[in-house]
Amino acid sequence: MPIKEQLLAQMSLPVIAAPMFIVSGEALVIASCKEGILGTFPALSARTSQALDDMLTHIRTELATYKAAHPSKPVAPFGTNLILHSSNPRAEEDLQRVIEHQVPVVIASVGNPAPVVEPIHAYGGIVFADVSTVKHARYAADAGVDGLILLCAGCGGHTGWLNPFAFVREVREFWDGPLVLAGSIGHGASVRAAEVLGADFVYMGSRLLASDESNAALEYKAMVVDCQGDDIVTTDKITGMRANFMRPSLEKAGHQVDKFNNLLDTHKREFDLKHIAGDQKAKPWKDIWCCGHGANESHATESVHHIVTTLKAQYEEACQRETH
Repeated sequence: MPIKEQLLAQMSLPVIAAPMFIVSGEALVIASCKEGILGTFPALSARTSQALDDMLTHIRTELATYKAAHPSKPVAPFGTNLILHSSNPRAEEDLQRVIEHQVPVVIASVGNPAPVVEPIHAYGGIVFADVSTVKHARYAADAGVDGLILLCAGCGGHTGWLNPFAFVREVREFWDGPLVLAGSIGHGASVRAAEVLGADFVYMGSRLLASDESNAALEYKAMVVDCQGDDIVTTDKITGMRANFMRPSLEKAGHQVDKFNNLLDTHKREFDLKHIAGDQKAKPWKDIWCCGHGANESHATESVHHIVTTLKAQYEEACQRETH
């Protein structure tokens, strides 16, 4: 069975819960899969490779038990995100843990995915690759990955910059495999729109930040609920890579973002923070919090069950509109 159909047969919506550092833990992954959306988490969310081993054991056991008790309900597979850059000293050891547990879906990020493709395929696993440019999409395709995740403008955390309309169409000129669209997708109608555009799945992170099952701090969740699109700041001055963060968390860390509003085009949501003295102890992800342009989709802290139920209703309504 083709990979797209293989995955969709186990899912209630074509949605992948994006791996969010620290935020995505066992509870969020398990809750997502139980609701029929593919739950993922970064391997580095586990403090050690042994902790990763324990997480994978728990997730597999919990989902197997739930699936046995609910044989007629779609229970989505789960996945793990591996950072393949040379700066990650755990990359090889974490990969071995993933192989031992035969993780169904592996998301390769920040590095060449070629070294992980063969060992993941050897046990029947699926490899998706995060890409933010057409050039890197071609590299990943040539490396033999099974699917591409297009990081477009508006992603929470590290973000792409291409418009999804342009990005999808250009990649579809050379790639006919599974395609995942990422960036500002938090509504069921947006999920359907991504399909119409030519994507097979969507990546959804920010919409799940304020879920009951997320590991985000309570203050983080409250900030997500309070923020809107205009509160999202794009900058490369926090991690060295372009990323989207919530303005209130930047200001709390000492970055006086408003000082630069008069120096830059107000329509260009990218800010230079290099001359602003922030709190040197404040760390990205832990203290400086990310969120995508779709921040306004979260209006309260809710369970994953409630979020997915809402998404399904919105998605079905969007599909029905097409028939009228």
